[in-house]
Amino acid sequence: MDRDFLIDLFSGFGPVTIRRMFSGFGISFDGTNFALALRGGLYLRADDTSIARFEAEGAKPFQYQTRTRTVTVASYWQLPERLYDDPEELTEWARAALAAAQRAALRKRPKVHKAVKKALAKKKTSRVVPAKRSSRARRDP
Repeated sequence: MDRDFLIDLFSGFGPVTIRRMFSGFGISFDGTNFALALRGGLYLRADDTSIARFEAEGAKPFQYQTRTRTVTVASYWQLPERLYDDPEELTEWARAALAAAQRAALRKRPKVHKAVKKALAKKKTSRVVPAKRSSRARRDP
């Protein structure tokens, strides 16, 4: 799949951003990645709310092989073939995938850069304490 094909495929959904990712493309809307085009397949983001819909279509989750095992990525499921020819229903599935991606983003804690963490930790531990004057400092020599 190439970039122009993907832009055309999602044209009914709205303007998408296509970025190189791994050996394919990440597809996002307004900064939220909701689909992957990898290894000749198109995979949409799914969660507990939408996985049953994929299963009913006979779709499978994204999988890849390492040297020692097969890894299943349960959060991305293959787009049913029939949707390539049904732009209106593909748009519904894309909206559901975006919603799943947005729900997942809400569950994640925001990443904080190491420098920010260090500065926050330093701010918590350092307090300005007024120096005490010793009795020696008050005497005249």
